[in-house]
Amino acid sequence: MIRIPQVRVVDEEGAQLGVMPTPKALEMAQERGLDLVEVAPMASPPVVKFLDFGQYKYDLTKREKEAKRKQRSVTFKEVRLSPKIGTGDFETKVHRAIGFVEDGDRIKVTVRFRGRELTHPELGRNLIAKFVDRVKDHGVAERTPLLEGKAMHITMASLHKPKTHDAPARPGEAGEAHEAEPAAVPAATAPGPAAPATPAGPAVAAAETRAEARTNSQNAPAPEPVTTGE
Repeated sequence: MIRIPQVRVVDEEGAQLGVMPTPKALEMAQERGLDLVEVAPMASPPVVKFLDFGQYKYDLTKREKEAKRKQRSVTFKEVRLSPKIGTGDFETKVHRAIGFVEDGDRIKVTVRFRGRELTHPELGRNLIAKFVDRVKDHGVAERTPLLEGKAMHITMASLHKPKTHDAPARPGEAGEAHEAEPAAVPAATAPGPAAPATPAGPAVAAAETRAEARTNSQNAPAPEPVTTGE
């Protein structure tokens, strides 16, 4: 509820209606079937607008979700090396680190010492210096290498802006953009040639012959009685 006695009113089209008493502004909003929403409470006098408050809240929430979906926090990645790392493995680590900093992430380059390797910390410093030199076009070292326990590490910041990754579209949203394609109707199948009649075997032929003989005997006329002379 707006408790300020006077407000500056903006209608639903964005036109300025000037300063007027709050009850009058509320009455005008109700006549238009809208709500009186305070959009600039810190102004003098506060600015109100004729809006559909439900739609206004929906649009505001939608914009906040869109901004949150596109923002990306900077993460911390680690690349581990050893003083005896091979050339191929070293190149792989360099390419992986470049991919991290191109995405805007920070990286921590760590050299782990084993056994007597710890007595030669210069190997770790030289390796880190070589690594930083290979990645210098994409990231910058934040400080000098630091030896802690059995590991020497350095952190590098990216020279690129963090990339934004849009969330994948929901299955329902993708289906709304395109009309459903008609289902394919299978073509009518042409009738094939009739199968040839299978000749009847001997047993079938004999049975038919017997049946025909019985039929003929039943249909034959009865014999006339024979009379003999006395």
